[in-house]
Amino acid sequence: MTNSPLLAAQDLLAGTTAYVPLDASVLLPGQNGNPDAAFREAHIPGARRFDIDIFADPESRLPHTVPGAARFARLMGELGLTEDTPIVFYDGKGSVGACRGWWLARLFGHRNVRILDGGLAAWREAGGSVERGDPVGVEPAQYRTRPRYGLLAGSGDILNAPSQTVVLDARSHGRFAGSVPEPRPGVRGGHMAGAISMDWTRLVDEHGHFLPPETLRSLFAPVAGRRVITSCGSGLTAATLLAGLAIAGLPDGALYDGSWAEWGSDPDAPIVTGEQA
Repeated sequence: MTNSPLLAAQDLLAGTTAYVPLDASVLLPGQNGNPDAAFREAHIPGARRFDIDIFADPESRLPHTVPGAARFARLMGELGLTEDTPIVFYDGKGSVGACRGWWLARLFGHRNVRILDGGLAAWREAGGSVERGDPVGVEPAQYRTRPRYGLLAGSGDILNAPSQTVVLDARSHGRFAGSVPEPRPGVRGGHMAGAISMDWTRLVDEHGHFLPPETLRSLFAPVAGRRVITSCGSGLTAATLLAGLAIAGLPDGALYDGSWAEWGSDPDAPIVTGEQA
């Protein structure tokens, strides 16, 4: 589909468009490793490291919260990027960090941004070479943001949401139901009233590639015609759901940036446990 954010590894390898690769690899709770070390071990030639936790608000008590426009612009400029530079985000495998990077770039008005389907693993499978070591130094650039804050939601948007709005929760169904403990201390289990469980892993195959658009449209059938706000544990996999909507050719949703890390730690936030109605 022409509006899909996905870029196949073969197309990146063909080099028809000179995309700058941005490694946005990130660890989810319970995962081990060091994305920075992994980048130095192997990355797409010419790639730059896009650290989700640096492209964040350093004063927020919540994990990797959206930064201010000035901080985002400064950091992108330090990577040698302008708002017109074609960029493609990728992970070592899959696309969790890449989807968050894609959403952040769109939030701040980047013009041409894609997600490498299947990540570095797909690039290597397609015959792409890799480099080792630190990224090559780049000349700083001037980056101008054009924020699209309709892509961002807060707790108030959920508490005061009209009836045609629905929350899609990307966490596992056990965490959604409250039958599995939350990985972050002091965060209650359960979900928001009226939310729908949509485990993000349902959108991808065992190799981390997104499912075909028609399959994704079937998965999103329960929210057809409604405004979507996505949520997860800390605003990462919620972006995977937004990418899925785009791949399926459905309207943009908004991402609840605080997600369950904020909602579940607020003693006044209403929580529902058990299966959804």
